[in-house]
Amino acid sequence: MIKKQQVRTRFAPSPTGSLHVGNLRTAILAYILAKQHKGQFILRIEDTDRERYIQGAMEKLLTILQEFGLEYDEGPELKNGKIIQKGKFGPYIQSLRLDIYKEYAQELLENGHAYRCFCSSERLTKMREEQQKNNLPPKYDRTCLHLTPQEIQKKLDEKLPYVIRMKIPDNQTIAFDDIVRGHVEFNSNDVDDQILMKSDGFPTYQFAVVVDDHLMQISHVIRGEDWVSSTPKHLLLYQYFGWEPPLFAHMSLLLNPDRTKLSKRKGDVAAEDFLTKGYLKESLINFIATIGWSEEAGSEEEIYSLKELIKKFDLSRLTKAGAIFNLEKLDWLNAHYIRAKSIKELTALCLPYLNQVKPNISRELAEKIVTIEQERLKKLEDIKQNASFLINEEITYQPELLVWKKSTPSQTKENLGKLITFIQDLRNSDYKTAKGLEEKVITWIKENNYGVGDMLWPMRVALSGQQNSPSPFEIAWVLGKKITLQRLSLAQSKL
Repeated sequence: MIKKQQVRTRFAPSPTGSLHVGNLRTAILAYILAKQHKGQFILRIEDTDRERYIQGAMEKLLTILQEFGLEYDEGPELKNGKIIQKGKFGPYIQSLRLDIYKEYAQELLENGHAYRCFCSSERLTKMREEQQKNNLPPKYDRTCLHLTPQEIQKKLDEKLPYVIRMKIPDNQTIAFDDIVRGHVEFNSNDVDDQILMKSDGFPTYQFAVVVDDHLMQISHVIRGEDWVSSTPKHLLLYQYFGWEPPLFAHMSLLLNPDRTKLSKRKGDVAAEDFLTKGYLKESLINFIATIGWSEEAGSEEEIYSLKELIKKFDLSRLTKAGAIFNLEKLDWLNAHYIRAKSIKELTALCLPYLNQVKPNISRELAEKIVTIEQERLKKLEDIKQNASFLINEEITYQPELLVWKKSTPSQTKENLGKLITFIQDLRNSDYKTAKGLEEKVITWIKENNYGVGDMLWPMRVALSGQQNSPSPFEIAWVLGKKITLQRLSLAQSKL
């Protein structure tokens, strides 16, 4: 499938807001393909849409890519708060390449593959309304294509604003073989005379992407299936310039479980939103890269490190159908990667979230909390809610929750009293580990023929205030002897 001698892929986002997970997917797959073939991964900033440009978005984008460890070989990078550019094919920011686009647009004008269009926005709007009214496809009617050289010069002398449009040939089959979608064909009659250069001197995406991909020697273009319909325009430009086109891989779009397009209206779609919630970069890369992909038919493997993806990933195995963004699977993957962390590493990751519950929480307490909560976490931010009863001095619950099954409030009160007496007699060394504490308590229960549930259920509720929580021994180990006794005594007073 890989025909080019040197593989050069690119990620070319627009600085118009947060990094969409769909764009992150493009970046990950382009990175993987380049690394598979010991090629280059290039970052290019496509900032020609000045109306949607957001100040600071480019810097934010560079930071996010760095966080995910997607190191590119060429492109703009952030150093000491300043954007510098590395690589010999720059500049890698489109707004700094305007003279290049003007030069190639002029070449197309001279070769008869493009023409100036002086139509006003009002005329174009009226034209589209008429087409819609008559159920015609929205296409430019080529009024300006038929202007004489004298008419064109007159309009230029009058300094009328104009755009440069591409001249699409009539009734020509435009075909290409897509790595994901197979053979694709279009009839040129269905393709509009697209605008190449806007009246403000900036190129459109459709023009700049071809010029840049050629000049930067891009061998493979990976993008969403929504760009399939633009590909014939791009291929014609390659033909007009006499350039060899890259290979294309159009991925299916990411969809919600109800098969609607993944959008902010239905939940988080920005990569940084997932990082903020405490999804680990390893799980996000694993999840996003493998949406709609399997290593081989019938393969049940789901856990892949970035190194393993570089070794095994095959673009041609991506599904053509819409790829479902299954949040439950992401939670499962994230929990897997959380469980694989050492306590010290996970504590460092959880500290920012624990500090939101208790500022300047001690490292010792944080490590204990992480130790007993690690198995229950799906994402890092869960620790805020899961551990709140371990950090807050006061907990609230209804007294009846303390009573175990067929027991009574009076029996529960008596059992709590026995527990308090027993725990008061324990030494501090008995609190060294949760396991050691468990052995002491269980031995005491068995020696006295007490019901396990009769003793441990009220102990759990008294210490956590919750019906579902870590074991009472783990909680007591985190709280320490003093607070454990305080909460048991409080529970007894509630009955």
